[in-house]
Amino acid sequence: MNGTVAEDTLFPAHLRYVMDAIGEALRELGIDAVVIASGSSRLAFLDDQAYPLRLNPWYRWPAPAPAAADSFFVIRNNELPHLVLVTPRDFWHAAPGLPDGAWVRHVRITACDDPGSAIRHLDALQGKVAWLGESAPPHAAWLVNPAPLLARLEQYRCRKTAYELACMRRASLNGARGHLAAEQAFRQGKAELDIHLAFLGASRQGEAGLPYDSIVALNEHAATLHYQLRDTVPPAQLHSLLVDAGAAHAGYASDITRTWAAAPGGFSGLVDGMEQLQQRLCASVKAGVDWRDLHLQAHHDIAALLRDAGVLRMEAAAAVDSGVSAAFMPHGLGHLLGLQVHDVGGLHAAAESAAVPRPEGHPALRLTRKLEAGMVVTVEPGLYFIDSLLEQLQGGPYSAKVDWSLVRKLRCCGGIRIEDNVAVTAGGGENLTRAAFAALSDA
Repeated sequence: MNGTVAEDTLFPAHLRYVMDAIGEALRELGIDAVVIASGSSRLAFLDDQAYPLRLNPWYRWPAPAPAAADSFFVIRNNELPHLVLVTPRDFWHAAPGLPDGAWVRHVRITACDDPGSAIRHLDALQGKVAWLGESAPPHAAWLVNPAPLLARLEQYRCRKTAYELACMRRASLNGARGHLAAEQAFRQGKAELDIHLAFLGASRQGEAGLPYDSIVALNEHAATLHYQLRDTVPPAQLHSLLVDAGAAHAGYASDITRTWAAAPGGFSGLVDGMEQLQQRLCASVKAGVDWRDLHLQAHHDIAALLRDAGVLRMEAAAAVDSGVSAAFMPHGLGHLLGLQVHDVGGLHAAAESAAVPRPEGHPALRLTRKLEAGMVVTVEPGLYFIDSLLEQLQGGPYSAKVDWSLVRKLRCCGGIRIEDNVAVTAGGGENLTRAAFAALSDA
């Protein structure tokens, strides 16, 4: 992977940060070395075809190593990180090539023809060795995914280096290109599959390269939060489109959601209202903010929007306290983002601390701690018309507080989610997503 000039310039400092973090954690725990496995291909049951390789995210933390199965990093104190890369001589599949980016000058690289040859490079490791990976290590005495080590490293990984932020800006730009193409396909009356293909083409990704499975939901399909089907024929009437899709660069993800209404009217007004409240929430992101408070603020804002639209006949505070707002927004406001879409470190404020509890009645929240400079968060308030949750609400004590005739009119639109990725700074936040769209509009 060839990086930009900015990424190449920033990479050495990033590698020092990673090596210092790993070195400190190893010393604290009395561990002599850590081996980070890339992951292995797995065959489908009773088949000769493998599932797509999903890399161990820790494998991409030191450097943007190629997506090569059965490879690994070996990291010991005071040594260059050693990438042992499996590049098989295979005429059935294209083997991963040797990397040629500027970062390779800072890493020792050994190429091997097969996994067995790669494993033999580990025989010389002495002392206490930790293994980070899904498969079993080659030596039974090694520590397998030791929780104290992972807990320490997660605290470092959740704060991004300048190099990582540069990668995420590029991922945001590619994701924004895809969303612009998706909206255009929607305006042309395309089916979900066509919209998905438009996103892939504009963001220059194949299915296996996506950071997560894209959600492309027309009309009432948007009420399924992780909708995974893609109809091949457009619906008879288009009401709305929700696209939750991102791009990856050097292993780092963007996670972007946009919702569009097909025509002016009540649902379009709700989309506009969600856009405004989402931007207010983004503007509130800064170091020291307790994410749980921001999540509850999102519920108050959404309840107020529903009250002003006539859907609710109760004050926002009462809607939140009673749990009514949760029927319309059952997920969390957002999560940490990085090498994983739902990145590590969101529930523990320190390596040795207990998980920071979620607010009562909000079990889906993935981030509960105070924000720190260097974190990247998603800000994704949602408002949905989900049949199962609405049925519970209609059968409960607050049914009279809802205009059910208006809910029935809006149900065909499914729901709204608007999501940006914001880098936390001491004095505020850098909205990576809005900057990417602005850059494309200026080009």
